[in-house]
Amino acid sequence: MNDQITIKNLEVYANHGVFPEEQKLGQKFIISAILYTDTRIAGKTDDLEASIDYGTICQTITRFLKEHTYNLLERAAEMLAEDLLLHTKGLSSIQLKIKKPWAPIGLPLETVSVSIERGWHTVYLGMGSNMGNKEDYLLQAVQALKETASCQVEAVSDFLVTKPYGVTDQDDFLNGCLKLRTLLTPRELLDRLHHIEQEAGRERILRWGPRTLDLDILFYDDLILGEADLCIPHVDLPNREFVLRPLCEIAPYLHHPATGKTVREMLQELSSEKGPVF
Repeated sequence: MNDQITIKNLEVYANHGVFPEEQKLGQKFIISAILYTDTRIAGKTDDLEASIDYGTICQTITRFLKEHTYNLLERAAEMLAEDLLLHTKGLSSIQLKIKKPWAPIGLPLETVSVSIERGWHTVYLGMGSNMGNKEDYLLQAVQALKETASCQVEAVSDFLVTKPYGVTDQDDFLNGCLKLRTLLTPRELLDRLHHIEQEAGRERILRWGPRTLDLDILFYDDLILGEADLCIPHVDLPNREFVLRPLCEIAPYLHHPATGKTVREMLQELSSEKGPVF
């Protein structure tokens, strides 16, 4: 989204800093922000409710920085950006700069500042279980993500019974996919998914073996990432009908960022011997 609302050099007196006197006495901070949003409807209707009220944002920034105390500008910027993204309707991303004039370092320094850019990301996850009450494990995973402050579950597919993949001498799986909106980085999201799996009693003993809960990152925006323990898009996605079929239910025209093929096209290619996919 290229539309922007810019706030420049908002002055706030607050109590942030490493030194005790900074937190006790306080000092001036200068905040600038670029808010990325869709202004089209507001531009067509002249309705403030269809846009982001910069006056309210300025009040929110002021209140947040006054009500909290942090040692580091980095921490103040991170938490302020997260608060604005979580509670501002229509805000897709934000560039935020916090300047600290006359930082107490004993040298003639005019300002020091921290600038960050944060925003919402669209993620698709695969879910699977073939132990115990499979449906309960999948539903518990969905609920755990809904309760994660930096995540919003936007769509969940139906659950599909499938034959095991890789190691076939085990019980059938129950599989599904979900669409997630998140502020987490790929690595942070992976850690969160591992934690949810552990809460479900997941044990990583045998690759492709039985598991109470399996959560995989399939897509993260248009990111292409290849690391030892994290590949996005999921490296084996085009070969997994048990993932493509529920994914096609919620995102049939989602394009693979490397091949350009849609989920529907990948599923059709994999299922060509079984007839067309409708």
